[in-house]
Amino acid sequence: MTDYIDLALRYGGFTSLDKVYLTNCLKNLSDADKLVFITPPPSVINAYFAEIYQKQSPKAATDYYFDLSQALKLFTSQPSFEETRPFVRLNLSGKSYGFAYVSDKELAQVFSETLEPISTAVLLELAQIFPHYVVYAKDDTIMMEALDFSENVLADETPEDSLLGQVLRLEDDVIKITSFNHEELLDLAKAYSGQRYYQSDGKQATLYIKDRKD
Repeated sequence: MTDYIDLALRYGGFTSLDKVYLTNCLKNLSDADKLVFITPPPSVINAYFAEIYQKQSPKAATDYYFDLSQALKLFTSQPSFEETRPFVRLNLSGKSYGFAYVSDKELAQVFSETLEPISTAVLLELAQIFPHYVVYAKDDTIMMEALDFSENVLADETPEDSLLGQVLRLEDDVIKITSFNHEELLDLAKAYSGQRYYQSDGKQATLYIKDRKD
């Protein structure tokens, strides 16, 4: 049986002084309405997220939001700015975006306030903001998740004229391209096709391309 009082104290911003109030407010509500009642408003979630991001780390911030999404059942298959459920707001290339988790596998979807084409610039920017995730486009949707690729190198395919980049062939038909320059990264990627996954450590950008075809 779900302890909604405990959830409210842990995730909803309530304190032990609110227990009587919570008990009275929740006693006649359905389970779904109880979750809605104890879920913090979007402004509070975004404030906590931003504070944790700045004071701790990007991963600590997403861990907070993912735990909240699990506990309060905030997963949604179609997140949008209609905000039927709270989400984390982002500013990407000067435009309004948001992200929300769509499953308990820590899979997140990034979406724009207005209809925007998916650009490589936005994918690379997201990879810099969330370096512990890989970012990719699938079915005209931007997704983020924690994916681990095998780093077992089968061959070095770096062109001789590459200045800052490196191209490695990994196991499982994966090409790994790294560079400190985004233009060079994308130029090196022109020789390969397949599903692209973007990642960054803050300085160096990485592009994994799976199912390579020459």
